[in-house]
This record gives sequence, structure tokens and C-alpha cells, in this order.
Amino acid sequence: MTLTASYERCRRLHARYGRSYYLATRLLPAWKRRHVHALYGFARHADEIVDGHRDAAERARALDALTAEVTAGLAGEPVRDPVLPAFLHTVRSFGIDHDDIAAFLGAMRADLTVTRYPTYDDLLGYMAGSAAAIGTMMLPILETVPGCEQAAREPARQLGLAFQLTNFLRDVAEDLARGRIYLPLQDMAAFGVTEEDLRRPTTGPAVRELLAFEAERARAHYRAAEPGIEMLIPSSRPCIRAAKELYGGILTEIERSGYAVLERRARVPRRRRLATFARHLLRSAEAGRAELRAVVDVR
Repeated sequence: MTLTASYERCRRLHARYGRSYYLATRLLPAWKRRHVHALYGFARHADEIVDGHRDAAERARALDALTAEVTAGLAGEPVRDPVLPAFLHTVRSFGIDHDDIAAFLGAMRADLTVTRYPTYDDLLGYMAGSAAAIGTMMLPILETVPGCEQAAREPARQLGLAFQLTNFLRDVAEDLARGRIYLPLQDMAAFGVTEEDLRRPTTGPAVRELLAFEAERARAHYRAAEPGIEMLIPSSRPCIRAAKELYGGILTEIERSGYAVLERRARVPRRRRLATFARHLLRSAEAGRAELRAVVDVR
């Protein structure tokens, strides 16, 4: 597969499975978008491996093969997996930390065998690889203001945690159908929620109270991520602000429904998503023009 074809494959994966973030990515300078698609495409590809194969042994073999190819590709060897040329090119182009890649693949491996998390700290340990590492992998592409490279890492981690926890609250029924529960067992016990409660067709009062508690945790992660946006260069800020609003909008829809996540999947209405995009589009264009003017001034 050519590099161009690999980037296009990643873009299509992003467009199909990551509608909110894909829309926000369109606010980035054009040359950066394909690199974000490459990261998302790789992450989604790995996620599909651990979710898509019915046989556990088959899932493990497929993830082993992907991990081996990533390791070989990082060492400069040729790869055959169609998403990897774009992903590896992006990793090399921006010096993305290989430890973050290893942490992500480790979290994917956990999904093969770990189906419950006793405490929130245990869940955070999983999300450190599955979500926070994606946030820090994004940083070199987005670019930080000089001097903020290290300071921006924790807010980037927090935004990844906020996004994934939002997804967990939205997808309780979907995850349970795959045999997984991402609500900490300690919290479930505290609110008197059983696994059987999560299998019911309607969301009971105890489950709603539990979800409200976890939603406030997600809000705390969003607040902790906020300072990091100003640490990015101006042309990257509209994208991340829009993504934060769109994912936060999913959480808002969950809250507006009274946490009725077992009845229906929370979605941000299309008109609201487009309005968010349009509101940040002007700021994106202005920031891009300002960067171009700076180049002209140098010349």
C-alpha cells in the first residue's frame, strides 16, 4: 500500500467512526489533518481488532501481529498492515514518543482479558494507555507555544481521559454487550447498582445516580484540560476547543436525558455540531492568516 493510500484509509476510518473529532479536525491547517487522521486510524484499527473478532484467540493473534508490525516498522522494517505506513510516517515526522505507543497497545491488550475495574484508580490505569496516551501523541502535531512542551502534557492527558469517560457513559449498554463494564465496581456497590441493573431495557434510579456521579468526574477532567488549550499555537486552538465542546455536548445530552443511556445512545444534534464548527471556523481562518503574515514579515 502506498503512503497516500494509507493516509486515505486512515482518513476514512476517522470519518466513519469519529464524527465529532473528524469535524473538529477540519479546523486544523490542511497539512496537519492527515497526521491526525493517521493517529485516529491507527487507534481505531487496534480497537476494532480487540472488539471485532468473535474468537478470543483470534483477537489475541491479530493484536500480536499488529504489535509485531508496529515494532518492526519503528525499527525501519517494511510493514504490510494498510494503516501502518501513514501512522509510522506520522510518528517519524513528529518524533512521537514510542512509550506512548507502547502504552496504547498495552491498553488494547488489557481489553482482551480485563472486563471489570474494581476502582476508579484501576480504570484510570487503563485509560492512561487507551486515552491519555493518545492525547500526548497528538501534542507534537498540534504544536505547543515555545516553552510549554512539558506543561502541556498533563492537560492533553486530561482531555483524553475526559473524552473516553464520556464515551464510557454513553456506551454502557454497547460495552456490556461485549462483556465489559467500564464503571468502577466500587462505585457500583456504593450506589447499589448490580450488573443486572445495567442489563435492563430502562435506566433505573440507582443507575442514574451512579452515572451522574461519573459524569461529574468527566467534567473535572474537562476542567483540568482547559489550561492546555492556550499552550497550543493559535492555529491549533480552534480544533481542540471545538472537539472539547462537541464531546462535552455528548455529556450534556446524557445529562439532559436524565442519564437514560440504556434506552438510547446520546448524540449531539447535527445542527448543533455544525453550529459549533462554524463558530470556530472564523477563528481558525484568522489564526492561519496570522501565521502566514508572520512568514511574509520574515521574508
